[in-house]
Amino acid sequence: MYTVTTQFEPVIGLEIHVQLASKTKLFCTCPNGVSEDTKPNTALCPVCAGHPGTLPVLTEGALALAVRAGLSMNCAINARSSFSRKHYFYPDLPKGYQITQYDEPINGAGEIEITYGPKDNLQKKKIGIHHAHLEEDAAKSSHCAEYSLVDFNRAGSPLLEIVSMPDMRSPDEAYAYLTEIKRLMRWVGASNCDMEKGELRVDVNISLRPAGTEKFGTRAEIKNLNSFKAVRDALTYEINRQTEILNAGGEVKQETLQWDKEELVTKPMRSKEAALDYRYFPEPDLPPVVLSAEWLEETRAQMPELPAAKEARFMAAGLSAYDAGVLTSSREISDYFEQVTEDGKVSLKTASNWIQTDLLGMLHAEKKEIEDSPIPAKRLAELLALAESGKINRKQAREVFDEIWKTGESPAAVVEKRGMVQVSDEGQLEEWAKAAIEANPKAVADYQKGNKAAIGALVGGVMKMSKGKANPRMISQMLAKLLG
Repeated sequence: MYTVTTQFEPVIGLEIHVQLASKTKLFCTCPNGVSEDTKPNTALCPVCAGHPGTLPVLTEGALALAVRAGLSMNCAINARSSFSRKHYFYPDLPKGYQITQYDEPINGAGEIEITYGPKDNLQKKKIGIHHAHLEEDAAKSSHCAEYSLVDFNRAGSPLLEIVSMPDMRSPDEAYAYLTEIKRLMRWVGASNCDMEKGELRVDVNISLRPAGTEKFGTRAEIKNLNSFKAVRDALTYEINRQTEILNAGGEVKQETLQWDKEELVTKPMRSKEAALDYRYFPEPDLPPVVLSAEWLEETRAQMPELPAAKEARFMAAGLSAYDAGVLTSSREISDYFEQVTEDGKVSLKTASNWIQTDLLGMLHAEKKEIEDSPIPAKRLAELLALAESGKINRKQAREVFDEIWKTGESPAAVVEKRGMVQVSDEGQLEEWAKAAIEANPKAVADYQKGNKAAIGALVGGVMKMSKGKANPRMISQMLAKLLG
């Protein structure tokens, strides 16, 4: 936890690289996103290997995903964008430069809303997007004691670099921003954002300034953070470090840092490079990208309902902000929820409770995603309809849930096999109710003195007599009627 002071205010901006989920690389037809098991240096061609004389050709699949990503972040889509060369020398960059977008990015300014804070006190805040531009990825280096190996399977993969405005003021806000970016990218199919596969990488810019002032302090950049936890921990450490320097009368140096996840400290890498060091100039082998109004309108029309809109719709239907947030945490979860409730036989609240507590709990325990659930949405809907109609109670419903999770049987078949159907015959219920009243005069007396909770003992007596088969809602009504 960083030390909260009123003296200094953190100013945080993030640069996020997401690997787009296109079938091919950015400037050639080589397959994109090959698995780690793929033999090194087999998913490449002269273009992505940087052979002299080869010409890049922008692939439409990557371009379309970049625009979808921009639309999800409410970015202005630039009808004209262009590519530049960014020069630096490193073994993983065979051409000696990277093709990227510099002064004319595909996505201009945008804005997203983040949610953070405890469940009972959720906070919302708008975070600006400066721009989001396309660029090609470098190869992957593996360093050994005496040599380095380079795998070009990743070289040329399409990246979208999302540059935020410096609008975040705490590690929690940065964490929430990352969570929202990941949700949006996955929601619209722009990227899988699997950090273990390097599909989402984060650089953090952090500075402190005296509280109440507008001028930015000297910033440091923390490079290549590979988990959300690392981002939060690195920011926490760096805020504390810079606070100590400023309190001691020192000056924070502008530098590039790396996060040591073992020692939980930041360490210097090199002096912060200025943009001029990269010697940007226009890419002569690629024409400007000009989007027609028709193409852009068609792309907009293909966009799904975004999570914020769906979240608002769920809340308007009666769900809490927290429940609506969980149910829209991924497109797959929200689709599952809507399939469970679409025929109107299951209430939104019942479906929400079961999905959050029972279904997601089991999936988490078995390290599965909702798309791998052994219980399809229609099966869960059948089970919950049985419970809501009063044919089985909550305890029985959970027993059926556990069995169909293992066997895949229909809920109705399990209920019939186990003889679980609740008794709703009024004559039989009245007989049990009268027997319970006769067997428990103390509960009757307490109830008639005004202790309405005493009816619970009588309901329990009926459930015992009926071996759990009496409809608890109907028996409660029957007892209340008999007791006056």
